[in-house]
Amino acid sequence: MPTAIQSKTARNALKPRREPYWSRIETGLFIGYRKLDAGQGTWIARRRLENGRQKYQALGTIEHFDHAIKEARNWAKKADQGVKDFAGTAEAACKAYVQYINQNKDKDAARDPEGRFSRLVYGTPFGRIRLEKLNPTSIRDWLRAQVPIQGNPDEIRRAKASANRNLNTLKAALNRAMKDRLVSSDAGWKSVSRYSNTNKGRVGFLGREERRKLLDNAPDYLKPLMTGLLLTMARPGELARAKVSDFDPKAGTLRLDGKTGERTIPLSSQAAAFFKEQSKRKLPGAALITSETGGHWNKDAWKRPFRAAARASGLPDEIVMYSLRHSAISEAMTSGIGAFTVAKIAGTSTKMIDDNYGHLQHQFTKSLLDEIQIL
Repeated sequence: MPTAIQSKTARNALKPRREPYWSRIETGLFIGYRKLDAGQGTWIARRRLENGRQKYQALGTIEHFDHAIKEARNWAKKADQGVKDFAGTAEAACKAYVQYINQNKDKDAARDPEGRFSRLVYGTPFGRIRLEKLNPTSIRDWLRAQVPIQGNPDEIRRAKASANRNLNTLKAALNRAMKDRLVSSDAGWKSVSRYSNTNKGRVGFLGREERRKLLDNAPDYLKPLMTGLLLTMARPGELARAKVSDFDPKAGTLRLDGKTGERTIPLSSQAAAFFKEQSKRKLPGAALITSETGGHWNKDAWKRPFRAAARASGLPDEIVMYSLRHSAISEAMTSGIGAFTVAKIAGTSTKMIDDNYGHLQHQFTKSLLDEIQIL
């Protein structure tokens, strides 16, 4: 068997090219290594069919030659046994991602991507594009189709913000497909950027009196969830999924799991006392904040009573449960907590914090500077 791709040293010495460097495994079965301009190369298997045609299967990035051989043989064996290959389309990748979320998180977490894909991917021409044929142009066309060409500037801004969230979810599905070696490269979507300047005019920052009025008008069974959001900067779904065992009263921390992964956040003394009260007489696996029915909260359960409380408080329809997170982050920023710390606690990026809340910290910094007597 040729040695050109057997060792890592030999592969590193190869010149980058689109056509893989091939090596014969056995009669009719070959393994190929595609050397890239940058980053780790990818592997591909090739099998000669009885009719003389060639069938290919992307294997993705694999560190060792022997492991690549094993993957190629496994693929060939499944094909011989009549096992169908993954239907490598954008729609199939999205469905596989939803299934992955379902299995590794829960149905509530999978509901959001399932809804987005049902509207924008499933049963569409875009969804039928094969993964290896996806390219930045097709992704950008898909993104642009979600935004009206003309109309009210605020409506266009909101449409762009929504399209950005859809793009994030699509990229998450495609990145999962690449991790699962269903496609060999992320070149088809990695370079596609989000719309910029979509966060101006965001509604949802409630002042202290507005928050108190909102809590006063909320039903008693909903108040703990609302209070918890104001004390943690968490996303509603993250706090709704939290269990008693996620709260550590000795360390004064709370473990949350959301769209950015798992994180453990520090709690203020007020928040720690609140969660200690919430966890009383509960088993470790029970919901930390209990819904009206005694289990975990979900969006369908809190949406209607929260809307009623907001209207009773004279607040606009744009105020939703997520607005409590915005308000908590705003308070943190105006209290002088740095953007990096706020981002870590909120489970987001410093860029998002700067884009949406940076002006609040500028105001706080200005007030501090004004107290300095220079002249």
